[in-house]
Amino acid sequence: MTPYGEAVLTRLFDERYAVRRLLLLALGGLGYVVLLRDPAEPRTWITWATDAAAVLLSVGCARWPLAGALALTAVLAVADTWSPVEPVVPAVGASWAVLELALRVPGRRLGAAVAALSLVHVADDWRRLPGGTVGVLFNVVILVGVPVLFGANIRAARRIARQAEERAEAEEQRRHADTRAARADERTAIARELHDVLAHHVASIVLRVGVARHVLAGADPRTGAVLDDVHATGSAALADLRRLLVLLRDPHAPVGAAAVMSIEPAALPAGIEAAVDRARRGGVTVETAVDPAVSTLDAIRSLAVLRLVQEGLTNVARHAGPAARARVRLTMRGQTLECEITDDGPGAPADSDGHGTGHGIIGLRERVEVVGGTFEAAPIAAGAGWRIRAELPPPATSARTEQPA
Repeated sequence: MTPYGEAVLTRLFDERYAVRRLLLLALGGLGYVVLLRDPAEPRTWITWATDAAAVLLSVGCARWPLAGALALTAVLAVADTWSPVEPVVPAVGASWAVLELALRVPGRRLGAAVAALSLVHVADDWRRLPGGTVGVLFNVVILVGVPVLFGANIRAARRIARQAEERAEAEEQRRHADTRAARADERTAIARELHDVLAHHVASIVLRVGVARHVLAGADPRTGAVLDDVHATGSAALADLRRLLVLLRDPHAPVGAAAVMSIEPAALPAGIEAAVDRARRGGVTVETAVDPAVSTLDAIRSLAVLRLVQEGLTNVARHAGPAARARVRLTMRGQTLECEITDDGPGAPADSDGHGTGHGIIGLRERVEVVGGTFEAAPIAAGAGWRIRAELPPPATSARTEQPA
């Protein structure tokens, strides 16, 4: 069956359309009685009553499928016993009723309705037994077995579809939870690193102000007051930073893989070279093109660049293999840094879309976005390697991106 046909069939037997479906069945039965029944057939009040009851009760199967199936079975039994003509409308109504029951009700209730309807059909044909046993059984299979099998199959398909949707929803929630956890870990690591950077500089300021207070002990008292105030303010800021560090380094809190470190901007080229050396010792061939101007970056962007290089080369070794060739390019375009890491391996990071077991790419994206930059991670071409590319704007630009819209 084509996908369109499957969609039509699924919608036709959807529980939401049960009333409309059974109304059409009732109208079909009414049309048969009025337009198609042979006028020469004898009609009694039993015939009219059972036909009318079958038409009316079929609609009730939408709300009460078990009661409707049993009631239509009883109507068919009455018609088989006392109606002088073939009870077409009650027979079709009873068969459809067990189909509606099989669509929604499994187990003993369905078995009871099937047994009752089968007994009615066998009782109607008992005169043909035992010679016509095969024909009687065939009649039961067509009028009872096929509708039940059809309804049960659709019900099972619905259950499997619901279970698949539930599993997909649970998996999506797990992925979102993993992504949120990875982002939280990376932000925590960034916060720790920011503390280390700020604490280093604030401590230097406090130390220098303390030296100045001693050197200028005999200077203008107003100068001493200003220095005392600067020293006290710096000391308070340093204490606040240390308290924040204690909070962030709570041993009971989850800690991501990113290390906590402080780096001077002038030391960035040396840090990058150390990351490259580690990759080379692992067997990866690495070419570098590092703009000397990267040493003019501020401390925050220096940390981001170092993490990009470290994680990018780690991904090359892990997914492209030790025989891969990697290229690291760092270029300053005015005050904007462009970072690109490429390799020629066939693999791709398992967490490149945030769905793998690791969170390196998620963390890099988060780190770059924190400073207002842009980040891309994608295959160069089918089986032709992988590229990580980021642009880090100058501090003034990144600050503007943090302002509320």
